[in-house]
Parts: sequence; C-alpha cells; structure tokens
Amino acid sequence: MITTETIKTTCPYCGVGCGVDAKMQQGNLIAVSGSTEHPANQGRLCVKGSALDETVSHHGRMLSPKIEGQRVDWDTAYSHVANKLSAIIEKHGPDAVAMYVSGQILTEDYYVANKLMKGFIGTANIDTNSRLCMSSAVAAHKRAFGTDTVAGCYEDLELADLVILTGSNLAWAHPIVYQRLAKAKAARPAMKIVVIDPRKTASCDIADLHLPLKPGSDGFLFNGLAHHLIANQKLDHGFIDQHC
Repeated sequence: MITTETIKTTCPYCGVGCGVDAKMQQGNLIAVSGSTEHPANQGRLCVKGSALDETVSHHGRMLSPKIEGQRVDWDTAYSHVANKLSAIIEKHGPDAVAMYVSGQILTEDYYVANKLMKGFIGTANIDTNSRLCMSSAVAAHKRAFGTDTVAGCYEDLELADLVILTGSNLAWAHPIVYQRLAKAKAARPAMKIVVIDPRKTASCDIADLHLPLKPGSDGFLFNGLAHHLIANQKLDHGFIDQHC
C-alpha cells in the first residue's frame, strides 16, 4: 500500500521564510505547495519555491569525487585535497588559502568550515554570502536598536503610509513580499512607495517615486534627510527615546 503524507516545512531559499506543504510518498518528495495558513506567504510561493520538488533528485549531479575527470574513492579525494593544501601552506603560508562558503548551509557546517580554516589551517580568510550581504544591516540594527533582529514585520509594510526600498529589487529578490506590498497598494492607492536604486528595476513598477542615485551618493541623501527632519523639528522624540 502506497502511503502519502504532508509535512509542513520552510522554503530554504531567501529570508522571507515561506511556509511549504511538502507532499511525501514512501520517503520521497513528490510535490510542494504554499501553506495557506502561514503568516509569511499565505499560500503563495515564488517560482523557486514552487520547484522545490524538482531539486531533490540526483539526476545530473556528481555522485562521487573525481580528480582530473577520473572517478576516485573518498579516501583518495581527501588525501589529494589535503596534500595540495599542505603544499600551498608550506610554500606560501596559511594566508595563501581562502574559503568562500555557501549562504545555504547549516550552522553546524559553518562551524566545521571555520574550525578547518581557523583551527587547523590557521587563517581567518573565510567568508560567506550570508555575512557579506547582511553585515551592514546587522551593524545598523545593533547600533539603532541594540540587537541584530529585524524590528518590523510584513504586516507593517502593508499598513504603512510610506514604504522606501533602498537598493533592493524586491520584485526579484523577495517576490512574495513584493506581491503582498503590491496587493496592499492596489487596495489602498494612497500608500506611497519610493525606490532608491541606481537601476530602474521591476520594483519600480509600483513605485510613486524612483530616485536613481549615483552609486556611493546615498549617504549624502540620508544625511540630508536627517538634517531636514532635525531643522524642521519633525523627529519623533517619543519613539526614539523608547525604541532606539
């Protein structure tokens, strides 16, 4: 008898955190759909999330290690990599080795990679997309709010009178959030959306104003806006005192 069950999980791609209903049959993923009751996506999935079931098969993937196109066993592959790294370190020092790690691996995998680089090879030359793409936002959140957690939620975007997208092509990078924002604006046209980006991206389709700043000039804009608010006594001191 073939049994089918649905497991609730989370899409692993971007940071939106869409809920996914994964349909399993005898331990194999056969279909996915958006979880209608999930607060992030409310049943929606983007094209990447909708194709999750197509990414779990091993078709077209390398299933065993190869050296110069020839299949080898794992012990041979480990020894080959270790010998090459050892030769580089002996000749040029540990800082001649660097590792750029995926943004989609687990915390435990990051720990092992850092242990290898810092503990065994002896270099700090390891980085990852998950740190590079968020480091400025993390620093700003910690300085403003004391913690590197996001202060708002998706409902705030839908209820806001003004939404500013800075250097973000929401339509491509986080399409589910973009769809929620577009729906909210369609229902309440008085909402204003401003896109600050050197490029005219798809997110500009719902924008009331696009500011195509020259790269590197955004600091002047934000400092100018801050000065304008201060000079015209428009700062919300109550909010700043309580939350910043």
